[in-house]
Amino acid sequence: MREDGRVSTPPTLEDVARVAGVSRATVSRVINQKRQVAPDLKAVVEKAIVETGYVPNRAARSLVTGRTGTVAVVISGVDPEIEGNQMTGQVFADPFFGRIVAAFVRALRPHDLHPVLMLAETDDARAQVMTYLRQGNADGALLVAAQADDPLPGMLVEAGQRAVLFARPEPALPISFVDVANRDGARLAAKHLIERGCDELAVISGPSGLYAAEERLAGFRDEVSRHGRAYVPEVSGEFTLEGGEAAMERLLDTVPGLDGVFAANDYMAQGAVHAIQARGLRVPEDVAVVGFDDSSIAPLCRPALTSVRQPVEEMAAEMARLLIGQIAEGDRQVRSVVFDPTLVVRDSA
Repeated sequence: MREDGRVSTPPTLEDVARVAGVSRATVSRVINQKRQVAPDLKAVVEKAIVETGYVPNRAARSLVTGRTGTVAVVISGVDPEIEGNQMTGQVFADPFFGRIVAAFVRALRPHDLHPVLMLAETDDARAQVMTYLRQGNADGALLVAAQADDPLPGMLVEAGQRAVLFARPEPALPISFVDVANRDGARLAAKHLIERGCDELAVISGPSGLYAAEERLAGFRDEVSRHGRAYVPEVSGEFTLEGGEAAMERLLDTVPGLDGVFAANDYMAQGAVHAIQARGLRVPEDVAVVGFDDSSIAPLCRPALTSVRQPVEEMAAEMARLLIGQIAEGDRQVRSVVFDPTLVVRDSA
């Protein structure tokens, strides 16, 4: 509102051009980044934008650039039995997903890209995601698929959408992905348990068919075999506290003298600790426990969890970088980045 009571109109491209002393076309090129502009001229225009308070119209800019300025952040297959707000609560209650989404936001913000969170827990929800992308409502997708048989990565490939996946797809697909060296991380866990003197080892593995779970199991068994141990008992379960607790109870019933356990994620490791303590046993004196992820719950457990660190924030930032390259540079080459894990030693082993 102006002092004379009339409603003030928002500044226009012409206002910016007048203050900067350049043409409207030059201002448009700077704002839409369509062609190279001399650095000194660009600085003059950017100063004029600040002085005038000009805010680009996102819809009009999208028509010029062919971009929306948004990225779909898709969490797929978390739990098809949970609907609506309950599933939203499950996603954000899990520190793993929270860390990923927060890292996406931090990585996208400097590039003026805004995340749109989409939960694809059912076939209908996945179809909605594909419709949203095909209609051009987002410039690409950052996908975290929680199930081994999730069809969404294949759907994105078939539709030719820009996308980057968290974790290697199985079966293999021509889609960019970022992952951690799961086998190497499990080897670190096995070596640590052996070096601390554990004789009877076992594994609480993740869901059958999930690539990361199978790689962690294989890596642990491979390292153990290098130390002359031909067999390691294993019980699989969901990546949950309850799954780890139930698996640990079965191992305690079936593996005499068990004194070292590797769990495929920290929630399962926490459940294993609960089951061990419920039997009147001590961690790590009677049974040592190592988890995977080094999530925010690891240092909060009692005892604090020794865990293989998966650098989730760095991985999510790399996913965003790969997608930004696809968007800004038209880079459609399929790329992969695999991070090295580290072992964080605490009280549980």
